[in-house]
Amino acid sequence: MNLKGKTALVTGGAHRVGKILSLALAEAGVNVIIHYGSSESAARQTLAEVEQLGVRSWLVQADLAKVERLAEMVEVAWQCSPFQILVNNAAIFEPLSWNQVGVEDWQRHLNINLTAPFLLSQGFARKISGQEGRIINILDWRALRPVDDHLPYTISKAALAALTRSLAVALAPEITVNGIALGAVLPPSDGGDVHQAVQSVPAGRWAHAEEVGRALIFLLSGATYTTGEIFHVDGGRHLI
Repeated sequence: MNLKGKTALVTGGAHRVGKILSLALAEAGVNVIIHYGSSESAARQTLAEVEQLGVRSWLVQADLAKVERLAEMVEVAWQCSPFQILVNNAAIFEPLSWNQVGVEDWQRHLNINLTAPFLLSQGFARKISGQEGRIINILDWRALRPVDDHLPYTISKAALAALTRSLAVALAPEITVNGIALGAVLPPSDGGDVHQAVQSVPAGRWAHAEEVGRALIFLLSGATYTTGEIFHVDGGRHLI
């Protein structure tokens, strides 16, 4: 896919990893529809930075937990600009162990981290029917090597990895569906120990933002025969 002039919808595209992805797309010549939940000021700042790179950008606000409204979100984004790329990045990451999880916690993680990517992918595939498209799901090394911390998050991401592979078959050949499983990219938003976060990383360091961006661009433009793949950008964390 020649990316210049294409348009991408990035969920949670206003800050942290979402902002990295939005800017990487803009640098590749892709127009960006930035979805945000409640971070309007961050979204406007990211939009300004994207447009400084010479592409167009729009903002779309939606609460991904309200899954019954996601078809409407696809329509709103499509009215901004028909898009050929969907990046399912938005997620919640709450430090809940098995004995802390209530039904509402469990369902909230599933709605935002799993059901929303599915419904957005479904709506996108219907819109783009018969044309070339790309879906990228942002995962975590925990998705393929589950651990017992952040339990509902981990399980929702493991399910998203399975969904990535299922949709790769279901939507072929027009749409490729791949995942990027991240490790230590940014300091924990919950104030966790930044040194402990990389102690178990074979590479011994945090990822650089440009490494995450390059992985995204490779899967969008350079890996045209690749679908259903989970591409790890975690410094080898999933190996141990």
